Amino acid sequence: MNRMPVSSSNIASIGYDERNLTLEIEFHDGSIYQYFDVPETVYQEFMGADSKGRYLHQHIKNNYRYTRL
Repeated sequence: MNRMPVSSSNIASIGYDERNLTLEIEFHDGSIYQYFDVPETVYQEFMGADSKGRYLHQHIKNNYRYTRL
């Protein structure tokens, strides 16, 4: 999956597969997580959020199934 670099103190890059509704997040520590069944609207809001970390904690974590790669 192609990820785009983002400006964040904790998140290095974010990718999204609209066909499979999979959101992929790479953190500055090198860890990568995939979140499943994430609507494209959530991805778009995430990418547009002033604070990516805050959006992640408020809208994605604990709301979608995930795995660490």
